[in-house]
Amino acid sequence: MGELFIVLLHSATNAHIHHWLTGSFAQHMALGEFYEETPDLVDKLVEATMGVTGEKPEFPNLYVHPAEDPLEEIQTLKDYFGENRKVLPDNTEIQNLADAVGDLIDSTIYKLKFLH
Repeated sequence: MGELFIVLLHSATNAHIHHWLTGSFAQHMALGEFYEETPDLVDKLVEATMGVTGEKPEFPNLYVHPAEDPLEEIQTLKDYFGENRKVLPDNTEIQNLADAVGDLIDSTIYKLKFLH
């Protein structure tokens, strides 16, 4: 679980980098919303998971630099999250928090694809 959590946290950093570098106002705003909301969502997910499991996750020394394209970055995150969220407990409250993360990822993809 620690790897999932750290990847989600780093996605905020990578979105922040894209936010600074984009020449598109729409991308700037979408990425700004993503990097502002992600840390709080991840914090809630991690704390609730620790409450359910009674364990502290191990966090790997892992960071992947951002992709060239912000849409590619968020789509890769969507794929990763979809494949790896199964490591989370099945409790509905944990899955609801994970769904909130997924919703933010999906809405950011929409904004990056369709709002110019």
